[in-house]
Amino acid sequence: MIKILAYPLTIIYYLCFLLILVIFHPIQWFCFNVFGYQAHKKSVDMLQFFLVHSTKVLGTRISFHNEHNIPTNTPLIIVANHQSMYDISPIMWHMRKHHTKFISKIELGKGIPSVSYNLRHGGSVLIDRKNPRQSLPAIMKFGEYIETNKRAAVIFPEGTRSKTGKPKPFQTKGLEILFKKVPSALVVPITVNNSWKMFRYGKFPMGIGNHITFKVHKPIKISDYKDRSELLKLVETTITNNIHP
Repeated sequence: MIKILAYPLTIIYYLCFLLILVIFHPIQWFCFNVFGYQAHKKSVDMLQFFLVHSTKVLGTRISFHNEHNIPTNTPLIIVANHQSMYDISPIMWHMRKHHTKFISKIELGKGIPSVSYNLRHGGSVLIDRKNPRQSLPAIMKFGEYIETNKRAAVIFPEGTRSKTGKPKPFQTKGLEILFKKVPSALVVPITVNNSWKMFRYGKFPMGIGNHITFKVHKPIKISDYKDRSELLKLVETTITNNIHP
């Protein structure tokens, strides 16, 4: 019965989702080209607001738990497990005062209204996972940007999404580069739960009535750890130990 109800709700949701992306694409373009970075960022923030709340059509609840007073004048490296595309907008919206930027696969840089434009012009970095000659220098340059401008780099070290919620081993090369290039950063681990259930039936119909949760863990100073392998292990353990089946 629930799956049957999911069909019409999914159609309505996809229409809302597409409409939001199409509306905000020219808004982003105008803000960026006429008023610059700050106006563009505000337009992206509002885009995330509408994307987050549009999931209510599917009966989705999103809870974002952050008990920590994270400074805005310090660069951040936000590290999270990756379960679906629905990990992204809540992090961008709830951490918006930190100017979140993403390490994203290069394929997302074209063809997606609003999303591709923001990835190309908003300060994020697009990498070719199959080409270390492109990806590693790009991440290095991205780290320098984060350090200089005190932004927040968001990275999903699993590389690909977990379709069942079960965490995959972290691929640490990107994190190691960021730790080196953003030495003054705070590392902010975030555990995501239940966003994989949005695709429990596949892309159509979508899962309905899900409660997606985000738990922000205590920030960690990179400078407190001379042994970066110890820091990597701590971050991965903190995140994965809080993933619920």
